[in-house]
Amino acid sequence: MTLTNKNIILGVSGSIAAYKAPNIVRRLQDLGAQVRVILTQGGAQFITELSLQVVSKNKVHNNLWNKEAELSMGHIELAKWADAILIAPASAHTIANLVSGKAGNLLGSVILASDCPILIAPAMNQQMYTADSMQANLKILLERQITLIEPDSGKQACGDIGKGCLGKPSAIAEQVGLLFQHTKLSGKKVLITLGATIEAIDPVRYLSNHSSGKMGSALANACIEAGAQVTLVHGNISVTLNQKAQLISAMSAEEMYQAVMDNITEQDIFIACAAVSDYSAQAIKKDKIKKSEKNLILELTPTKDILKSVCQLTPKPLCIGFAAETQNLLENAKNKLKNKGCDAIILNDVSRNDLGFKSDENEVLFLDHKNTIKIEKNSKQKLGRKIVEILSEKFL
Repeated sequence: MTLTNKNIILGVSGSIAAYKAPNIVRRLQDLGAQVRVILTQGGAQFITELSLQVVSKNKVHNNLWNKEAELSMGHIELAKWADAILIAPASAHTIANLVSGKAGNLLGSVILASDCPILIAPAMNQQMYTADSMQANLKILLERQITLIEPDSGKQACGDIGKGCLGKPSAIAEQVGLLFQHTKLSGKKVLITLGATIEAIDPVRYLSNHSSGKMGSALANACIEAGAQVTLVHGNISVTLNQKAQLISAMSAEEMYQAVMDNITEQDIFIACAAVSDYSAQAIKKDKIKKSEKNLILELTPTKDILKSVCQLTPKPLCIGFAAETQNLLENAKNKLKNKGCDAIILNDVSRNDLGFKSDENEVLFLDHKNTIKIEKNSKQKLGRKIVEILSEKFL
């Protein structure tokens, strides 16, 4: 079980069990998660902001009305950052607010602004936990697909014995990890290209583009989470790749074409996410081209079309392409979908400074031959999971 590359928000609300929050942070970190803490006013009565900050190694968030944070819509940024929100301990008051959809504090506002999974670990007096109103509230939250981490039974701070004790931190962290143990692609083999190709002009210079490999890496992580066996054919990248994948380096368009064709047999899914150069130099100069006062003319020749070549195979895998466009976005993407012969195209606008190349965020359209689905602006990690979810539901 792993939470590698996962961003978890821990909400700490008003319960004596808040003293266990630092241990929960540590157990989440042990699984590989990045953790940020939201401390409610009630939670601050039992645990200090400083202790949580030291353990999490991140600023603790506790104020919806923080002027500096809200200049950049802090609660929205937190909501987009999170892959999951865990409330532990979850007090009776916080649970009631969650049922009502109240946004009177930072935690409530972040939850309303987020579309990620939410988990609650109740901690309260045994009589409070078994009360009809509490059980009714928990039933409502379960119907909303919020995950309930059942409290333990035992001796409580007040001296009572019964159900209502916060679960063990390690068990709570494992419950969060289970959220990401999907099996939608279990048994499937997926080959993904990512990054930018490099086309040499001479021993020093080359033609390339701004692709970082971040979107392809996010897709790889999502496929691995979903149970797939993943092969990554990567060009020039600025991101660390998941070591659970088979990694193949291919810097030029020709090298990437050959690597894909050598490894495409028996693949179930092919995702062409790499930004492959459309042209390469007709002849690579043996020595460095020296600067002169004259214009330099480079003769370029088209590179092999990797996506189209895979789509023409018999039998062929499920083929998903990417269209990075700057104008006539939808028209160009639809033409690519038709001309390449692939099953779907993922369109993104790379003319925007806040999206696409080099950015940690993106906004895309998922197009197949029948429908168009817009995936709103979000982190590339979340987009990767959403894309895998859509393709598995549509095609598998």
